[in-house]
Amino acid sequence: MRIAVVGSGISGLASAWLLSRENDVVLYEADTRLGGHTHTHDIHWEGRDYRIDSGFIVHNHANYPLLTRLLDELRVATQPTTMSFSVRNERTGLEYSAATLDTLFCQRRNLASPRFLGMLRDLARFYRLAPSLLVESGDGPTLGEFLLRHRFGDAFRDDHLVPMTSALWSAPSSQALQFPARHLAEFMANHAMLRITRRPQWRVVRGGSRSYVDAMASRWRVEARIGARVHRVLRTAAGVDVEAHGATERYDQVVLACHSDQAIGLLGDPSEREQDVLGAIGYQANDAVLHTDARLLPRHRKAWAAWNAHVPREGEGSCTVSYCMNLLQGLDAPVPFVVSLNRTADIDPARVLRRMRYHHPVFTHAAVAAQRRKSEIQGQRRTWFAGAYWGWGFHEDGMRSAVEIADALGVHWSPASAAAHVDASNRDVAWAPT
Repeated sequence: MRIAVVGSGISGLASAWLLSRENDVVLYEADTRLGGHTHTHDIHWEGRDYRIDSGFIVHNHANYPLLTRLLDELRVATQPTTMSFSVRNERTGLEYSAATLDTLFCQRRNLASPRFLGMLRDLARFYRLAPSLLVESGDGPTLGEFLLRHRFGDAFRDDHLVPMTSALWSAPSSQALQFPARHLAEFMANHAMLRITRRPQWRVVRGGSRSYVDAMASRWRVEARIGARVHRVLRTAAGVDVEAHGATERYDQVVLACHSDQAIGLLGDPSEREQDVLGAIGYQANDAVLHTDARLLPRHRKAWAAWNAHVPREGEGSCTVSYCMNLLQGLDAPVPFVVSLNRTADIDPARVLRRMRYHHPVFTHAAVAAQRRKSEIQGQRRTWFAGAYWGWGFHEDGMRSAVEIADALGVHWSPASAAAHVDASNRDVAWAPT
């Protein structure tokens, strides 16, 4: 068959990689590079070269078996990383990092702070209560409703759980409270986040996540068209017509590996079900900046972590989190390389290296209900929808959607061996939220 794949994020890359084994595949990408949220920047600093990620960063063997298998197949090396988490609250001056007891109490006054100690007690209580969400019938409560139901304190909500949830899904704090609590509990249970010990060893792609994109593009049999924006997709009885750059080409099948809102916008004649399902899964825009301004990290050096959540002094605006890439990627550099979301105005312009704009799925009860209706639209009229939005919005979810589509189209990349590839380095680690 001749198959068009639209979009080159992980879902599109994996779809093209698998389907091209037995089909003629054309990959359309509107950007001038492949990868989507797999985004590595070449930075030259004081005579040295660095490859710094700003989108997809981490994975682990236990929870990312399909991605792990892909990296193994491509012979792409990975290395261990830290997933420590910190919070700075501008309103109260609170700072802590969850890496060790020393960093947790980097502000020694918190050893005698009823509010801070209450937050820690609530954290342990949340670990005990959250699994009950997994057996609730119906849609269940939002995260905010769950916290109210069980009378969790403001400190746990405002200084830990909401900043962490917001950072995980790049969502505003107010939106985090509307997150379906069961969906969050399922994610945390799946990622061993509801226990203090024996968490998986997280890893990064050595040399930047772009390494796997380069390896894939050097080996596949795919006609990749970069800078080729698709304007419309029309389904007919004879095939699928894809319009790009004023030209129309016909295919036997099309895989829309773009965001759900983009997919519905490309269809010239979307069905009512396609509109209902895809329209229920929205996206949130986030500004990201790669920079060297250490002021966006916690003021206490001990509180610096891989993920550094920021609670603004006023309001409940966009997600504000800064990733310390030196820690995440193991970079030996004289300055901190930091990726900050939605704090552009706070960054010294002279320290800005790159500016990006990413879009992340928004998970609501309506979105989760739409996920359960995927089978109603998948494969109908020669059209397939690939994307991390069918899962929790992460790389493994995008991989899984691609594997499922390839399997349905007769290209079997059995996940059995991948599922068995469990991280043998699972061990007791310091308490950290992710």
